[in-house]
Amino acid sequence: MLIADLHIHSRYSRATSRDCVPEQLEWWARRKGIQVIGTGDFTHPAWREEIKEKLVPAEEGLYRLKEAYRLEADGAFSQDCPRFMVSGEISSIYKKNGRVRKIHNVILLPSLEAAEQLAHRLEAVGNIHSDGRPILGLDSRDLLEITLDVCPQAEFIPAHIWTPHFSLFGAFSGFDTIEECFEDLTEHIHALETGLSSDPPMNWRLSALDRYTLVSHSDAHSPAKLGREADLFDTALSYPDMMQALRDKASGKLAGTIEFFPEEGKYHLDGHRNCQLCLHPEEAEHYGGKCPVCGKKLTIGVLHRAQQLADRPEGFRPESAAAFESLVPLPEVIAASAGTSATSVRD
Repeated sequence: MLIADLHIHSRYSRATSRDCVPEQLEWWARRKGIQVIGTGDFTHPAWREEIKEKLVPAEEGLYRLKEAYRLEADGAFSQDCPRFMVSGEISSIYKKNGRVRKIHNVILLPSLEAAEQLAHRLEAVGNIHSDGRPILGLDSRDLLEITLDVCPQAEFIPAHIWTPHFSLFGAFSGFDTIEECFEDLTEHIHALETGLSSDPPMNWRLSALDRYTLVSHSDAHSPAKLGREADLFDTALSYPDMMQALRDKASGKLAGTIEFFPEEGKYHLDGHRNCQLCLHPEEAEHYGGKCPVCGKKLTIGVLHRAQQLADRPEGFRPESAAAFESLVPLPEVIAASAGTSATSVRD
């Protein structure tokens, strides 16, 4: 069984750690027993040059860190060498059907050569130099078309599909159906990333999602966050085998996912950050979608949005549903026992 975390970021993305470099990412993946991690940010020219310098080809479509860059690990940590898969997240902001849409998508590629070609095409569309997760004024459907035109073997996954402001189903800028977003190319979408603020049972309530493979990734902005969500692949260690598992849900080769408890996600409930307020959907509706403290509009959270689109009762489980396990990260466990936050510093 392979543990894979395919949506991460490099130090070239905004609000990321300077430690998001190949040697640190590889060390933390070893420490956590993760066999495959995404490179993240393949569109950024400087990051592509860095991973070209530090990685070498391994199995088909995968890379490993050169021995010269490998950090020493404590003997208790896994000595297996994790693999890298070329990946990146792109933010599309555009107008469609009378509304501004802000959608994030993850793209997986079989080689650095394909990444070079796709980045070259996207550079003609917008600025890919200033942020590892570039913002492009490109319809998600058109981004998918360009991706498949450059690399038919690419896998295109809508990212954290319920996040309020930047996702496929987001309450503020998303769509109500996958078809509305991707139109004639919908058949090329095989997997959906559920995000930290939702879990499989929340997604099982939508019959429209039954045909899709549900995946979970960390979206890590620092190496220590790797694996807080991950996929379990019952496949050989190769890009083609892993992608086939995503594309053929019935095969069961995507055996399940490791999940964050969605209540720990910052977008799970409705709320207003400035007033430090969180409300369950029923409470938010009671207040008419307005913050009871200041009267401003509440952010509609993931749970509320999923309930709006659900056509099944809570607790429904499709026959085709994969297994999952929810875990609490160790820093959160320690913080809860100490009565502080996971990021606090104590002697």
